[in-house]
Amino acid sequence: MATLLLVDDEPNVLYSLELSLAAEALDIVTAQSGKDALRRLRRGAIDAVILDVRLPDMSGLDVFDRIRAEDPRLPVIIMTAHGTTETAIEAMKRGAFDYLLKPVDLHQLQDIVGRALDLRRMQSPALFDTLEGEPVSPAETDRIVGQSPSMQEVYKAIGRVAAQEVNVLVTGESGTGKELVARAIYQHSNRADKPFLAINCAAIPEGLLESELFGHEKGAFTGADRKRIGKFEQANGGTIFLDEIGDMAPPTQAKMLRLLQEQQFERLGSGETVTVDVRVLAATNRTLQDMIVAGTFREDLYYRLNGFTVHLPPLRERKDDLPLLVDHFLKMLSPKLGKPAVMVAPEAMRLIENYAWPGNIRELQNAIRFAVVQSVGEVVTPECLPRAVFGVAETQAPGPAAQFDLVAFVDDLLRNGENEIYRKIMQSVDRVVLEAVLRHANGSQVVASELLGMSRTTLRAKLQALGMTVEKQIRPEQGLKGKP
Repeated sequence: MATLLLVDDEPNVLYSLELSLAAEALDIVTAQSGKDALRRLRRGAIDAVILDVRLPDMSGLDVFDRIRAEDPRLPVIIMTAHGTTETAIEAMKRGAFDYLLKPVDLHQLQDIVGRALDLRRMQSPALFDTLEGEPVSPAETDRIVGQSPSMQEVYKAIGRVAAQEVNVLVTGESGTGKELVARAIYQHSNRADKPFLAINCAAIPEGLLESELFGHEKGAFTGADRKRIGKFEQANGGTIFLDEIGDMAPPTQAKMLRLLQEQQFERLGSGETVTVDVRVLAATNRTLQDMIVAGTFREDLYYRLNGFTVHLPPLRERKDDLPLLVDHFLKMLSPKLGKPAVMVAPEAMRLIENYAWPGNIRELQNAIRFAVVQSVGEVVTPECLPRAVFGVAETQAPGPAAQFDLVAFVDDLLRNGENEIYRKIMQSVDRVVLEAVLRHANGSQVVASELLGMSRTTLRAKLQALGMTVEKQIRPEQGLKGKP
């Protein structure tokens, strides 16, 4: 029979966990403090631990370190009701089996405990090696904002790989924050006190990128009037982040391959071999496997770069994080812009949550900056938001309301290979509904807002975003109410 140790200072939590995890082949013991947990551990026969971060007598992470010192193979699942980016990364960096936020999904917890016990029974080394690295301030790593399940997986991945001397490939769409992930890996690595240099391969002309990375000798090419030390020499002992690695030209790829294989290269115009010790973090928003098939990216270079992969989800797949991100950007941008905006009106927040955000975090930050500039007072209202957030499409819905066939419209979008179909349908439906309601209300926005069940502020913002005016919605012979 396996034994599971539950460590939490809340009796209700212990009772709930015992009830949900109870099984014939599992003996569950509990502790309500760090010292009690360590005393129970020393009596032996513990196969897995569920450990809360906040305990009355000591930090759960300190308890975890003591457990690891006494039994480095014991799987420890850390949970907390006060999750931060720093805590998640630190827990995984120290070697936690898993990290969960309260309230815990009990089905998920049962699966994790089962895997932890299986690991213990196999007597194999711990699933995650203990990672060591220079501690960093929360102000640095908390620039990655989010507590959604997909972002928790990102934090765990950073914790697992940060102190390992392997190259890392960060993947994800444009604007998802790949450089922030690279910086977090660097800050938690054993090279955190050494240089970190970031290079955008797409922003440097093809003919200059090789010189930028590897340097050149005087006279190596026209305009090379002096010797230049490249980024790899400048970062010796540290870390280089190569953003948009998929845009690197084939000749530079070949030179990169040698550097990754041997940590050696030659400056342009020189036969002298330079040896460096540099960790490479790379990022791309392209599918490198497709580029390999097309012959535009070297397969051997891909495998050298991809020692470990961290994938960043697009914002549309982590919309639970939108309130946190909006609050973060408001607090960051309002003081810089000298504006008092400190909150977003519910109507504006609903628009933000309903938008697809094709430009991801970068687009959201720009939208909040625009809204703060537009705002008057402390609240960001719908009128402050960019028109794109209202779902204004490049093409309008066909025909007047009476002739609008939704099924046919969807079929047309599919046949034409359109993207963001849901957004375009919703803006088209908005147009049809607003036309009909305003016509029924004889152009009265007060009556229309009551019929629609939305505020006049939201109605006006939607009309403005759709490029509609009240006069356009009224039959010419009808006129506005009260007018001939």
